[in-house]
Amino acid sequence: MMFRRPIRRTRSGTYQLNLGPGERGLLAALAPQLRDLLSDPDQPGLRRLFPPAYGDEGDAEYEEEYRRFMHDDLVARHEAALDVLAETANANELDAEQMETWMRALNQLRLVLGTRLDVTEDDDFTNTEDPDRQVYYLLGYLQECVVEALSS
Repeated sequence: MMFRRPIRRTRSGTYQLNLGPGERGLLAALAPQLRDLLSDPDQPGLRRLFPPAYGDEGDAEYEEEYRRFMHDDLVARHEAALDVLAETANANELDAEQMETWMRALNQLRLVLGTRLDVTEDDDFTNTEDPDRQVYYLLGYLQECVVEALSS
């Protein structure tokens, strides 16, 4: 038996979303939660969204200059992607631009949650009772489906 992917490209070039109410509700709830966190740049869970431009051992002066010029722009881009995800979580169809934005928003959510969960490459999320790890796994699956749909 073959199951249907939750996101697929239609012949007209749009993207059909076949998500359940629980998945839609989760995405609609997570996006504004992360958006709220973005207002506090010192949140340790956000470090993967704002990695050092010059590496961990980079020049502190250059790093500060980069942050001063780019941080607000990066925050605005993250917020915009999260807003689109929240606004379209209950949609049945998205255009290409919205789908690409979903990909960025899902990635942001996974990065933050993965940082908070201290995810490593050796982690196995398929057989877990931890709801946060289940959410992380779901976000990864949805991101994979988005990439697949965009590349089809």
